[in-house]
Amino acid sequence: MPPAPSRPAPDRSAPRPADRLPGGTSDRRRAAAAGLAGVLVLGAGAVALAAPAQAADVRQVALLSVNDFHGRINDSTTTYAATVEGLREQLAAANGGLPVTALVSAGDLIGASEFASAVAQDQPTIDLFDALDLQASAVGNHEFDQGYDDLVDRVVAGGSNASWPYLGANVYTAGTTTPALPEYATFEVNGVTVGVIGTVTQETPSLVSPAGVAGLTFGDPVAATNRVATQLTDGVAGNGEADLVVAAYHEGASEGGEGVTLEQAVAASPVFAGIVTGTSPAVDVILTGHTHQAYSFAAPVPGDPARTRPVLQTGQYGENVGVVEVAFDLETGTVVQSSARNQPVDGTVAPAAPTPALVEAQAVVDAALAEAEVVGSQVVGEVTADITTAFRDGTVVDGVYTGGTGGDRSKESTLGHLVADALLDVLADEERGGAEITLVNPGGLRSELLRDVPFGDEAAGDVTYAEANAVLPFVNNLWTTDLTGAQLVEVLEQQWQTNADGTVPTRPYLQLSGSANLAWTYDPDAPQGQHITSVTVDGEPLDPTAPYRVGSFNFLLQGGDNFRAFAGGTDTRDSGLVDRDGWISYLGQGPVSPDYGKRSVAVDGLPAGLAPGEAYALTVSDLDLTSLGAPATEQLDAFLFPQGEDAGVLLGSFPVTGGRATVAGTLPADLALGGYRLVLQASVEGDFTQVALPLTVRETPPDEPTPTPTPTPAPTAVPTPTATPAPVASPSPSATAAVVARGTSRGGLATTGADDGLLVAGWLAGAAVLVGAVLVALRARRPERADR
Repeated sequence: MPPAPSRPAPDRSAPRPADRLPGGTSDRRRAAAAGLAGVLVLGAGAVALAAPAQAADVRQVALLSVNDFHGRINDSTTTYAATVEGLREQLAAANGGLPVTALVSAGDLIGASEFASAVAQDQPTIDLFDALDLQASAVGNHEFDQGYDDLVDRVVAGGSNASWPYLGANVYTAGTTTPALPEYATFEVNGVTVGVIGTVTQETPSLVSPAGVAGLTFGDPVAATNRVATQLTDGVAGNGEADLVVAAYHEGASEGGEGVTLEQAVAASPVFAGIVTGTSPAVDVILTGHTHQAYSFAAPVPGDPARTRPVLQTGQYGENVGVVEVAFDLETGTVVQSSARNQPVDGTVAPAAPTPALVEAQAVVDAALAEAEVVGSQVVGEVTADITTAFRDGTVVDGVYTGGTGGDRSKESTLGHLVADALLDVLADEERGGAEITLVNPGGLRSELLRDVPFGDEAAGDVTYAEANAVLPFVNNLWTTDLTGAQLVEVLEQQWQTNADGTVPTRPYLQLSGSANLAWTYDPDAPQGQHITSVTVDGEPLDPTAPYRVGSFNFLLQGGDNFRAFAGGTDTRDSGLVDRDGWISYLGQGPVSPDYGKRSVAVDGLPAGLAPGEAYALTVSDLDLTSLGAPATEQLDAFLFPQGEDAGVLLGSFPVTGGRATVAGTLPADLALGGYRLVLQASVEGDFTQVALPLTVRETPPDEPTPTPTPTPAPTAVPTPTATPAPVASPSPSATAAVVARGTSRGGLATTGADDGLLVAGWLAGAAVLVGAVLVALRARRPERADR
């Protein structure tokens, strides 16, 4: 990667509209103000709060907020800056021309960034928010992507780079209660001392490379916020004081958007419920982030149901600017009235004329895009169709998945498949670690590969350096480690997420993507730690005691995203490659296509054992991908193989609707007792879903009737497939089974055996003999039955 472009020192000589103070000295009086009533005055697209007649000195304060910007430096960034500046202008005009605004952040301004910012180590994003006069920011987990030292020494650099403080009241030096970052910042807006307390999700150690935060402890953000809020409102000037207290949490609700109520959001997330109901009444405004949701609630203040306070999150990537307006009575030290909303960044709000901040922001963006264009426009690969993350809220149109919103971390995806396969290709070389399988976490996939939507000026299907980099923007090292089969199962179990203390995180399930030679089945309703029902590697059952060489990002192999079992690996090695370089090298080998086969499916209802001739019924679900362009699965074939053998019985073919099939029938009555593998296979446009589950064929229990023997038909000859499976006559679920031979883990399952004519003759002869034997037996038993 080329070095980051040099940047001139920012001009700090211009006066700032809200000078930061080391600590206010105003007494905070929270006497009841029942007789005070604010009046909303609409004007110039903003909401101004008129002072009640009874109030001696009510001041207007407007907080503009941002969260999870993630280095979105692109052609739309100037529109974001214009929206911020336009809101400032409108709010000032609605309040007699007074500057009443301050810009604050709830974290993740940098990290997981677009190419123009990432290629310059997020310096353009830092410069942008310097230009927009950001007053303070909670630290987000992504601010730790390159480690605590990088945050402190390069990003902040004592205020010579990022001029705003990054706040982490719940970030401590390990083993102590000593803050590792500033806990709060105070600044004055329209004569009101505003105190912002910043905290980050307690899950941070599992979301970043553990080595980068090894010397830190992340405490309860609500407890830390309440501790500092008490400090800022205790009347002791020496420890900092504030009139208006704002909590900026880099944590939030798991649900948002139009129609979602506060009650629904609280019910859906215990973490968010703790913020809403547990944050001290001394806090007047709650800003949130991390979960990439957009919402604005007026939440009851604990212990004071007559009062509410704003709870806001702006979504993600600068799609909104949060606007919180407060009328604050300096005489009583109370909030008279407040309101909150999200202003869409859609070009409808802008200043009447370019402001100095907007001019500076435009220059930052232009320089970053020009530099990125030089590097990013290089074509490094080609896609034959869209390869995307999993989407939610889409639909199946003409048999393929379309529409919705990408980035669903609870589903398998074609992009996850491709990245996992790329890592295996790169890391299989013994000199790079000798990986046998690879796994990829969904949070590492940050953009899509769209064939007909150019990333820049490239031709349809071309993948540029910038586009490839946007998929894997974190610059993780590629590592390998040894896990036993049992440890690998533990890793897969940890898709059902728990924090180290046993609590459930904001995202309760994270779907891993595995390389094409790794497949597993699961029971979604099983107890914690018992979800995984089978695993195969290269088509063979997993050996719990055998070592498997696993490759992935160093973030994951160090136990990131709560996949702590990875950290128990042995002989862990660094390949010497970063993910971006290995990924781009793989794309350069030739055109890549989406793999629409599933590598994990849900199976419910399969018993551990069945007797010959016994009926079975199981449900197989999660057979369809939700990546763009993924075809719907139409048929599922079920086969039974004796353990260690390559020839097995075709139990039947079953229709699939909505990604779900019911596999039901009766085992052949003359099956030999012993261990078997139930293999489930579906073909989707030449790509295969193939999983295998263990099954024991046991004796019929004494209290069950012995089934009448039905001979298994002789095998049928069908050519073994090469790239795609040869057609196989598929009996209905009730049809007599045919004998098949197992193919490769990615290929079809071929039928083998004798001539069709001989097969039919054999069936007829066998049936005649059987019928005759049964008649003789029945005739012989009739007198005995009559005597009873």
